[in-house]
Amino acid sequence: MATLADIGLAAAINILSAFAFLLAFAVLRLQPINDRVYFPKWYLKGVRSSPIHSGTFVRKFVNLDLRSYLRFLGWMPAALKMPEPELIEHAGLDSSVYLRIYLIGLKIFVPITILAFAVLVPVNWTNTTLENSKVEYSDIDKLSISNIPNRSQRFWAHLVMAYVFSFWTCYVLFKEYEIIASMRLHFLASEKRRPDQFTVLVQNVPPDPDESVSELVEHFFLVNHRDHYLTHQTGFLGLCGDKVDAIEFYTSEVERLSKKAATEREKVKKDPKSVMPAAFVSFRTRWGAAVCAQTQQTRNPTLWLTKWAPEPRDVYWQNLAMPFVSLTVRRLIIAVAFFFLTFFFMIPIAFVQSLANIEGIEKAVPFLKPIIEVHIIKSFIQGFLPGIALKIFLIFLPTILMLMSKFEGFISLSALERRSASKYYLFLLVNVFLGSIVAGTAFQQLHTFMHQSANEIPKTIGVSIPMKATFFISYIMVDGWAGIAGEILRLKPLIVFHLKNFFLVKTEKDREEAMDPGSIEFGSSEPQIQLYFLLGLVYAVVTPFLLPFIIIFFGLAYAVFRHQIINVYNQEYESGAAFWPDVHGRIITALIISQLLLLGLLSTKEAAQSTPFLIALPILTIWFHRFCKSRYEPAFVKYPLQEAMMKDTLERAKEPNLDLKAYLVNAYVHPVFKDGDEDDSFSVDEEVVYDNVLVPTKRQSRRNTPAHSRYNGSSSPSLSDAIQEL
Repeated sequence: MATLADIGLAAAINILSAFAFLLAFAVLRLQPINDRVYFPKWYLKGVRSSPIHSGTFVRKFVNLDLRSYLRFLGWMPAALKMPEPELIEHAGLDSSVYLRIYLIGLKIFVPITILAFAVLVPVNWTNTTLENSKVEYSDIDKLSISNIPNRSQRFWAHLVMAYVFSFWTCYVLFKEYEIIASMRLHFLASEKRRPDQFTVLVQNVPPDPDESVSELVEHFFLVNHRDHYLTHQTGFLGLCGDKVDAIEFYTSEVERLSKKAATEREKVKKDPKSVMPAAFVSFRTRWGAAVCAQTQQTRNPTLWLTKWAPEPRDVYWQNLAMPFVSLTVRRLIIAVAFFFLTFFFMIPIAFVQSLANIEGIEKAVPFLKPIIEVHIIKSFIQGFLPGIALKIFLIFLPTILMLMSKFEGFISLSALERRSASKYYLFLLVNVFLGSIVAGTAFQQLHTFMHQSANEIPKTIGVSIPMKATFFISYIMVDGWAGIAGEILRLKPLIVFHLKNFFLVKTEKDREEAMDPGSIEFGSSEPQIQLYFLLGLVYAVVTPFLLPFIIIFFGLAYAVFRHQIINVYNQEYESGAAFWPDVHGRIITALIISQLLLLGLLSTKEAAQSTPFLIALPILTIWFHRFCKSRYEPAFVKYPLQEAMMKDTLERAKEPNLDLKAYLVNAYVHPVFKDGDEDDSFSVDEEVVYDNVLVPTKRQSRRNTPAHSRYNGSSSPSLSDAIQEL
């Protein structure tokens, strides 16, 4: 069992590691040769030029200004200086709201920590329960609820603090949801014109032997959205042409490849099997797009599915054509696969737990006992090794979960990130949190939960929580201190950039492509933040000693990621903080889990008088979540028609001659066809005269609209059929 000395050694190791990373970063970022590694965002914006192009030969590579090294922590105030509105303009709303997650952590846990150390720590410490018992304990346990005797009246302090901490957390979440919902609406209202504001993604376009997908889409929307439909694209339309490289040596080769690529494009265009049963349909107004995106289009709810189109950078093209039934089957397969992945990952988690158990190691390898019992080695094993081992086991997990999300068929990068984040959070909750608390092998853990009633599970987990505080403190220091400091060093991008720069870079364009600024990996980073919320809320009442370690994480991470967002990361897309409802929901989940586990723990302490009063707390928290969900979540999933009309009206007043079709016509061209010279998209502005046509279209097979196809089953009965039925 780890002692304060073990934790102190682990803290020293991680503090020194973090300081070494920060010091190395402070020196490396000042060198002109590394400028593109540590400030790539400014190069991409075109407002920073390379310092290696000026000065003497040595100064092109090494910073000789000794005074600049004295301000090695100057990046911190610089990162905190940029106001939030300017940050949104610079990096987008997604990045700004992501940073607010760290701020919320500070807002929640700083007051909780002060109150917990002022009230609960003295209440726990001034008992002699553990001293008089025969169980093994550490000094940290004396600061926890474990030091309170059964049936003690002191449990009322923990009960009251549980209510105070929960109410404070809900208050902070309520204010943040209100602020971020307002920020999102303001961002959408003030944002510059974007193609996705006018565009709807249409999926499950039914097949029709008489018409192409393009003709079918055009006809459907001219009939059902005749006043607002503008144009559409089927994912492969665009311009084709020659590419010219700056280096003359490669010109002939590029021309040959370009001709071959153009030939392949033509083959794809003429192959009906290459056309996806999906389309990006653009409208004349945001209002028209909002109506289409937020309504059911036909009697059959599985056909002509419409949703807001992601912005062009956000589209994941490979999944656009997946049919509705296929999506259901794929998600069922992934659900089963995820269950087995989570279950079998308990094996390495159990191994990590064994590292924290000196007695278990000595029993398994008795010949190592003399070495293990050396004080500094014992402290290293118990205080540092479990945390680093767990982090190593989790390295490849985000990649696996992202592949699983792609298989499920989500059509945007932002949706893939959010789906992966949900899986990762569930995995961390089950394996890292619950799996670390309930000791034993994977099958023993499963046996424990399967052979007891649901009412006993909180008791089983609750009674184990205080004993695992030192393990989680070790993990927080490794991942949340040294790990975050390592993020700012960017060691891998630094090495890769210089290797590319030395062996591959021939032009400035090559050098720009070698920078690799990266981006916020929401699918892996946000669930890890949520683990800290979970640990903080669970241990706030049980073992408050853990809270300062979490506060250091949130403070350091906020400064580091603010610097990275301002100077390094180049986000692949902008979703307008669409992920916030998930963030809010996961913090609420952590809060409810902490309440249930405290309820289970107190029930084992025979606190019969105080425990029943905790039952109301999760009920109130669930009610609060439902209130926030109904009040603020619509701002993240729907676009108010009033806002759309206001923005359309303002735009018409400012730009009465705007050619919106020219702006939208190639917005959603598949990247493969970006270099084309041919525009196959259908125009609705050309003058085409048809006789006896209710809605003029270019349909070749049936000109009497709206006569429906007997094959696709997607249209309403024709006008003549309806009259005959009457």
